[in-house]
Amino acid sequence: MMGLSIVIPIYNERETVEPLYAALTQTARTLGQLYELLLVDDGSTDGTSDALDRLAAADAAVKVVHFRRNFGQTAALSAGIQLASGEVVVMLDADLQNDPADIPLLLARLDEGFDLVHGWRKNRQDAFVSRKLPSKLANWLISRVTGFAVHDLGCTLKAMRREIAGELQLYGEMHRFIPILAHWRGARCAEVVTRHHPRRFGKSKYGMSRALRVVLDLMTVKYMIQYQSSPMRLFGGLGLASLLAGAAAAAATVAMKLGQGIDMTGNPLLLLTVFATLAGLQFLVLGLLGEVCVRTYYESQSKQPYSIRSLVNFGDRMDAAAAAIARQRAA
Repeated sequence: MMGLSIVIPIYNERETVEPLYAALTQTARTLGQLYELLLVDDGSTDGTSDALDRLAAADAAVKVVHFRRNFGQTAALSAGIQLASGEVVVMLDADLQNDPADIPLLLARLDEGFDLVHGWRKNRQDAFVSRKLPSKLANWLISRVTGFAVHDLGCTLKAMRREIAGELQLYGEMHRFIPILAHWRGARCAEVVTRHHPRRFGKSKYGMSRALRVVLDLMTVKYMIQYQSSPMRLFGGLGLASLLAGAAAAAATVAMKLGQGIDMTGNPLLLLTVFATLAGLQFLVLGLLGEVCVRTYYESQSKQPYSIRSLVNFGDRMDAAAAAIARQRAA
């Protein structure tokens, strides 16, 4: 099996292709193990595709994936992970702001027993107002909501074991939440300080509009890590709270009628009773439907709501158990 798979999503980075390849090759050759460079062309239109093909023609270690159009960084990383054959998967950006020379630092922490190591751009070389400040606020918010202590989720530079990478299901723009998703699956994660360089070519593909997308993605991640396997805990709780609010409003309405003679039909609390009761019933039904969907999802695809790290003393059952784990990862 290949020792190391380096996955790089690329979109309109023609000027960086050659220096990026040179830096990656120089670092990879010092590691003393087989490696592959998985360059995922995310629908580039500036000549990047031709530059990547020239590299692949000259070096068999370079493997290029061309998307039909621009699908986004998450899709590019997901494709690279699925096609990777190495025991360790490394990811980094193509803009040369991540330093390939930091890859050995991440691999050294993996050797210490961690499953995923992600970079921390402590001395980030970006504009403060448009890039650094929103990133600091986003990381603070994500840490508080998810309970996952992190300084820099936006750093693409990561290294993870193949079995962890294979369990990740990335959609939308979930690439920035990879450490949290892996931690949710039981992975042991570590954060290391890495270098960050000013952008030399082109311009950033991100703007202030990403802040709203981060908040929406955070809501999805919070739901996934806390309620995905049992949605009734969320919707059932909301339903019971609504029903209790409706019962309290009904009791107050009756008390006001009996004690003060206030007309029930003109009392706003009566409308609150009806609204809260209907909302409570809808939340309960939504929770039940969610439970049915979760069970259908797991059972129809032979998935399990857990992740096995290793098996010990299973004897003759080891092969069957290992095959079951392989099927789980492939699914």
